[in-house]
Amino acid sequence: LLERCATDPESAGARDAAMIALLRAGGLRRAELCALNLADYNLVDGMLTIRGKRNKERTAYVTDGTASALCIWLMVRGNEPGPLFCPINRGGRLILRRMHSEAVFNMLRKRALQSGVQSFSPHDFRRTFISDLLDTGADISTVQQLAGHASVTTTARYDRRGEAVKRKAVELLHVPYRGRKGVYNAR
Repeated sequence: LLERCATDPESAGARDAAMIALLRAGGLRRAELCALNLADYNLVDGMLTIRGKRNKERTAYVTDGTASALCIWLMVRGNEPGPLFCPINRGGRLILRRMHSEAVFNMLRKRALQSGVQSFSPHDFRRTFISDLLDTGADISTVQQLAGHASVTTTARYDRRGEAVKRKAVELLHVPYRGRKGVYNAR
């Protein structure tokens, strides 16, 4: 998806790449993405303030390729206050108003078709964000905060790690029992 956006010479390519990168690397919901304002992003420290469900705020960190994609979009968008992401008309002109959640869905469907990617849900980005953080060893409490979940139980539902991870975790423990000297009966 990102490669397809990068080869699109239109303004929409830069915008779509930044949106996809934030969905993937920030675990944002579509509505959260649409609610972002330019003022929510601190370019210097890479912090992004997200207003989630029930207007609860959380912080996401924009790093790596996501920072690059957002930087390119901001060069196209300019620094006029307002929504971070906005519609682009057929003539390529930016319309500085908030995008709708349905527009994000349609953009993702269009980019998936162009890229030959099988159908997916926009929420798959969020599931992948949470699952990948857990896979890399981030503790579930931190992932809960990054995802903006009110309960760790909700975050746990995204956990796709299997028995091998549980076994590996237990193997990190050391029990210093050696048995009685000279006596060992295995049964």
